[in-house]
Amino acid sequence: MNIINKHMVIGLLFVAGTWSFISGQFIISTVLFAGAAIFSNVVMRTNLNS
Repeated sequence: MNIINKHMVIGLLFVAGTWSFISGQFIISTVLFAGAAIFSNVVMRTNLNS
C-alpha cells in the first residue's frame, strides 16, 4: 500500500467519524476516530523508520 492510499484511508476514517458524530452515533464515531489516530501513528512510524 503506497503512501497516497494510506492517507486516503486516514481521511476516509476521519470523514466517516465526523459524519457519525453529526448523526448522533457517538460510539461508532469514537471507534472511527480511534482507528484513524492509530493508523496515522502507524503510517508515521513506518515513514520515520525508512
